[in-house]
Amino acid sequence: MKTKPNPIDRSSFEPAYLQLVRVLREQIAAGQFRPGDRLPSESQLCRRYQVSPMTVRRAINLLLEQGVVTTERGRGTFVKPLELGGVSFSLDRFQDLLTDRDGARIQLLDVRIVEADERVAAELDLPVGDRVIHMQRLFHKNGEPLIYHAHHLIYDPKRPVVEAEMEVTSLYGLLSGSGTSLVKWGRLGVHAAVLDASQARLLRRSEGAPAFYLEHTFYDYEDRPVSWGGFTCPGDCFHFTATVGVVEGCEPSRAAPGRI
Repeated sequence: MKTKPNPIDRSSFEPAYLQLVRVLREQIAAGQFRPGDRLPSESQLCRRYQVSPMTVRRAINLLLEQGVVTTERGRGTFVKPLELGGVSFSLDRFQDLLTDRDGARIQLLDVRIVEADERVAAELDLPVGDRVIHMQRLFHKNGEPLIYHAHHLIYDPKRPVVEAEMEVTSLYGLLSGSGTSLVKWGRLGVHAAVLDASQARLLRRSEGAPAFYLEHTFYDYEDRPVSWGGFTCPGDCFHFTATVGVVEGCEPSRAAPGRI
């Protein structure tokens, strides 16, 4: 009986554990292992693919990170069933727009110091009436206005708000990795919305047209809010897609919103 060739290529620049991950994902995608099935044991995988226990452990750990499998102490590794509640949507296309310096243009509409109303004060943990910086921007792609951004920044006379800090609190710096050390972490949320008269005029849409609102709050290294606001994008040019489960030839955990 002819022996099936080992799919792990020792001469490849790709590490053996990544090759093993690819092999196992292909087998799961082909239905050789189905949700709830137990994968071969560590020793079986070592023998079958002529790899070390460390290689197998690294491969299984990566499959765990990708959400493909689960492990149970004393029982083994199992193919993870579909869980719609665990689906993640990325902001890759949104990032492309904000970091594409050639095809995109950022128009600064307004920057002014205002007094925080009750909503702004609550979001930024400030007394009502404290001074804050209000910014408005319009993001263009190939000459078309696609995203309206309005947010409020903490006003600190001891720390001038330079452009770099404006960028990091407007999400550009966080996505591109070019921001300052002002922001430690952020919280994002997507809500259904409709365009008001001002937004519709700026985005060249009809008033009341459906839109997405990406709300953000960013925090400093003392976990204090430093920026709150959101991005408004017409619903016809921003949508979310995600791949659920393991599909042959599909990269793990990749999701892209829209046609932006």
